[in-house]
Amino acid sequence: MINKQKKQIISNRRKERVRYKLKKQTGRPRLVFNRSNRYLTAQVIDDSKGETIAFAVSSEKDFPKVEGSLKNLNAAKEIGKMIAARSIDKGIKKVMLDRGSALYHGKVAAFAESAREAGLEF
Repeated sequence: MINKQKKQIISNRRKERVRYKLKKQTGRPRLVFNRSNRYLTAQVIDDSKGETIAFAVSSEKDFPKVEGSLKNLNAAKEIGKMIAARSIDKGIKKVMLDRGSALYHGKVAAFAESAREAGLEF
């Protein structure tokens, strides 16, 4: 039980640290990446207006078929390409990556690299 509480405290501190750094930089929308137990989601959020500009979810009907599950590295790469294309269509090229409490490793890194390759700058 104690080990689980320590992990949660570390996770919350990391999340607060990431959000604090993002709040200092204003003027750019946030690119939020979320991993659930079932799907991967990404949103581009304008905090000044409080609205979502673009989003992509691995549970969409037009999501390309990937080998394995809807939450593996290949799915993360596809979500990165989709959110980049949708945000560029809306006129957004510069964003800030909000990874929450997740480490920049694995699916988060694959997502970010594919979004950069598709044209987003962060």
